[in-house]
Amino acid sequence: MCSEWAVSIRRECRVLLFDQKTFRFRSRRPDQAALEKRIKEICGTRVRYCYRRGHFVRQREGWYVKHKMVR
Repeated sequence: MCSEWAVSIRRECRVLLFDQKTFRFRSRRPDQAALEKRIKEICGTRVRYCYRRGHFVRQREGWYVKHKMVR
């Protein structure tokens, strides 16, 4: 939209009542796509595993994340 109308990001955000910080936000978290895929695979094959046991399985495989992430 900025390039089409030749409007600055500051003005565009002001008109749309959108905070500039939200527009410019870049996440610092590492990409977790592989971990999420592995969690879904384990949950799909072992339906009766609770999150605690699934967390233990991932720790044995070398994924060191908190249990809250797994849940």
